[in-house]
Amino acid sequence: MNVLTKMLSGLLIVVCMTTTALSQDTEVDMGVETPKDIQYLVDVLRSDLLELDFLTGTIDKAQKMDRDALVFRQDERSFRVLTDYEALVRKVADLPDDSPHKDELKTRLIELSDSVGDAIFDRITQIEQRIDNSYAELESLSGSLEITSRAYLQSQENIRIGYYKALLAHAEGLEALGHSTDKLRIRLDPKINLYAETLAGRIEMTAAAQTQIRARAESVPGNAELKTTLSELKARHQANLSRLETMIPLLDGLELDSSKFKATLLRQAGSISVSLFSFRAVLTVLKDTWAVLKSTLAANAPDIIFRLLIFIAVLFVFRILSRITRRVVRAANDRSSLDMSHLLKNMLVSISGGTVMAIGVLMALSQIGISLAPMLAGLGVAGFIIGFALQDSLGNFAAGAMILLYRPFDVNDFVEVTGASGLVKKMNLVSTTITTFDNQTLVVPNSRIWGDVIKNVTAQKERRVDLEFGIGYDDDIEHAERVLTEIVTSHEKVLKDPEPNIRLHTMGDSSVNFIVRPWTKTEDYWAVYWDIMREVKVRFDREGISIPYPQRDVHLYPVKDS
Repeated sequence: MNVLTKMLSGLLIVVCMTTTALSQDTEVDMGVETPKDIQYLVDVLRSDLLELDFLTGTIDKAQKMDRDALVFRQDERSFRVLTDYEALVRKVADLPDDSPHKDELKTRLIELSDSVGDAIFDRITQIEQRIDNSYAELESLSGSLEITSRAYLQSQENIRIGYYKALLAHAEGLEALGHSTDKLRIRLDPKINLYAETLAGRIEMTAAAQTQIRARAESVPGNAELKTTLSELKARHQANLSRLETMIPLLDGLELDSSKFKATLLRQAGSISVSLFSFRAVLTVLKDTWAVLKSTLAANAPDIIFRLLIFIAVLFVFRILSRITRRVVRAANDRSSLDMSHLLKNMLVSISGGTVMAIGVLMALSQIGISLAPMLAGLGVAGFIIGFALQDSLGNFAAGAMILLYRPFDVNDFVEVTGASGLVKKMNLVSTTITTFDNQTLVVPNSRIWGDVIKNVTAQKERRVDLEFGIGYDDDIEHAERVLTEIVTSHEKVLKDPEPNIRLHTMGDSSVNFIVRPWTKTEDYWAVYWDIMREVKVRFDREGISIPYPQRDVHLYPVKDS
């Protein structure tokens, strides 16, 4: 504790001198930073120093069982004092150049800088010694004592990183005062770099150990000791990953090369963050991956080539089986006595072929050493997550199933749905494809179709053609009715049963209107419609029956001169 005591004494002297200097002249205009601001920091620092001094003097006299707790409190107070000290350094550095206190305060703080740095390094050395002793004691501990000791080790590691951060802040403060940090960097850079290397080594060791223990656990399922060991290794692995990630900003702040440590995190963490992403780190990962791949290929080239050939062969065989399955299912559907829609038949054919191909892909992957059980479990979890993300698509899926079940339309039916009209060409469990008469393709979500009115124009075998014709008021009604009947009954595509219906329907403003409603087969609807429309015009002109157009009589009355 000698260096720490020296630092405390030096800080107290500087604080007292600062207080004296400020009390001599409080009326000087200091610009943005006033003496009151510095006085406040000095008062806070002095209070924290007195508390730390009290703890430092108490630790040696305390009982052994209470000493660790007091040391932990001492570290907390030390961090507070160092924070106060760095804040004071920043305030002094920001004072205007014409301030009467700036040069004196800078000189005092710079003189004390070596003591502050020595105190922090001394504390780090003590913590490292405690960590080494705790690791040595772990071998003789078990149960709750081992868990408690490991938790204590974790706290000591975090405190060590806290002091590394304090050293970086101290270096930045010296730079703000315009003082050289070369002496501090000579001690600081190797220490931080060595600790980062140590953390990277721990991460790679625990990752390799996890791989070995996981393999043993798979060969000996149900072994509780292996599961416990694997769980502890995972916890240490994550703790070291977190510490190394904390060290990255320190390395960057000191302008040290952190790319290799970022590469370690990218390889081992399994996730990418903005703070870790850099070109050099990614390049290092790619180089390492390529080196491992080359060595693996060189050592196992024959086995790899053989497995790839088996992989391709399995995919090829199952592709053929998929096509055969599609043909068999299609033939079975055609021969089946069940009344199934073409859409359902096409869906069954597609699903059967896709299922066989999916089984083939899984079997092919198993031939190259990929375990199917974790993959299927991963697919289940992925499906659960995707289900939440794609709720609208699942709604379309359910609507598609309902359409296939209740069959409101089939392939080549003319439908009008959600404002779209055309011929149904194909359908899957998500959408329905409709082709309009002008050859436009419309893809309509199934949920939109099932949730709206579905008008199937061609669902029935027979359709009624609704026509309306008007004649003049001066024309012979019976003559016109006889001509319309001849036109309709003489058309070869007009059905005899049901009989056509020709009636005088309304008396309009300019015409007497007949309705003409013949029946025909659905596929002949437009042929009958256009033929009768043309023939009525030709026959009315030939028979002298007028087809009036809208007209209005206007009567003019002369206005008499008053």
